[in-house]
Amino acid sequence: MLISRRELLYGVATSYVNSAMPALSVPQETKSSFGINAARLRRRLEDLSVHGRPAGGTFADGVSRVTYSDADAGGRKYAMQAMSEAGLKPRIDPAGNIFGARAGLDGSLLRILFGSHIDSVPNGGNFDGDVGSMSAIEVMQTLEENHVVTRHPLEMAIWSNEENEVGSAAAAGGLQEGALKRVYNGIPMEEGLRRIGGDPARLAEARIAQHSFCCYLELHIEQGGMLEKAKIPIGVVEGIVSIDEYDVEIRGFANHAGTTPMPERRNALLAAAKLIEVVQEVVTREPGRQVGTVGQLQVFPNAHNVVPGLVKHSIELRDLSAEKIARLGDEIQKRAQEIARGTGTEIQMKRVDHDPPAIADPEIQSTIEQAAASLGLKTMRLPSGAGHDAQWMARLAPMGMIFVPSAGGISHSPKELTAWQDCANGANVLLQTILSVDRR
Repeated sequence: MLISRRELLYGVATSYVNSAMPALSVPQETKSSFGINAARLRRRLEDLSVHGRPAGGTFADGVSRVTYSDADAGGRKYAMQAMSEAGLKPRIDPAGNIFGARAGLDGSLLRILFGSHIDSVPNGGNFDGDVGSMSAIEVMQTLEENHVVTRHPLEMAIWSNEENEVGSAAAAGGLQEGALKRVYNGIPMEEGLRRIGGDPARLAEARIAQHSFCCYLELHIEQGGMLEKAKIPIGVVEGIVSIDEYDVEIRGFANHAGTTPMPERRNALLAAAKLIEVVQEVVTREPGRQVGTVGQLQVFPNAHNVVPGLVKHSIELRDLSAEKIARLGDEIQKRAQEIARGTGTEIQMKRVDHDPPAIADPEIQSTIEQAAASLGLKTMRLPSGAGHDAQWMARLAPMGMIFVPSAGGISHSPKELTAWQDCANGANVLLQTILSVDRR
């Protein structure tokens, strides 16, 4: 078989990077001719689920692998063993993030970074974060077994404490002041970091410089039901939504429930009920994927025979457009004052937090679509209504996310489920996306 001079040089370079590999790596043109080991990916997801599984339970019973717990430590140890099997040398940064790198042919090129997390909420499921993390390992092992050396260096990450936005936030320089004093799972963060191999005294060293990597890719379950309803196997994330959070305080007048006539009542809970209905009305009045939620409610004095004099509750608005949720918030604020006048109460609505949207890079979105198409998989674009490590990485470099379906749209629950074939599809799309980005 005759080979070109370019192919010969490529083979020599490959051999130089890793002498254990054959002289010629798999040509980029045949990138769809090999894929991940679906059975191994499933096995690793099942094995990981042991760490945090209820006593005497099965995979179907979910997991409580909350950060800094013994289960978290055990899961991380298992993940690092799997990384070693994939030919990587795991390292832990001061924020507890686990990294594994693979050399590329061109040392002058920036690395392609990808990954997810393995910590869970209490009584969570076995797919949130886990699919992306185990698939990242599987991609690395697939490349190793097929003797493929990419042009760019590759690096995978398993971010620590994702459910509380710590590991990737530290890497992006966005960790909140005083975070070391916060307590997670009954464990102060300083102690927790040491428990998982981090170093709170060197936390600043975990920061990753802006534009120091080519791009960031993350595979994740959708945690919603859009893909399943549309019968589409791959979601291409347009971005991670912006979030505005408000604290609402409604002051009426507490008085005897039996002796205060209805027209004379200044019922703070009645005003709250009207305002909650307004949130629903304003958010659903126009087309779009915006959502609004009142998830916390406190009533004072909270007695069955006293007209409520004080109510405190939350309002949370989410959409890919920060301008839209700001406008919706202003409309709700105006309606709140109308309710106050009509109920004889005082309503204070204060925005207490704003998370800007993290927009996925358009070129990476197209690359993911092309990678899926090369595998015969249909795609749809959609926003992510949940936060991810990718939103922090988007502050440092172009970002892209791949979604796979969640059965019933259920997540953060033991009933969280993604079909094994969908897990394999996502991992293969991640693999082909990485190869396409590398080729470009």
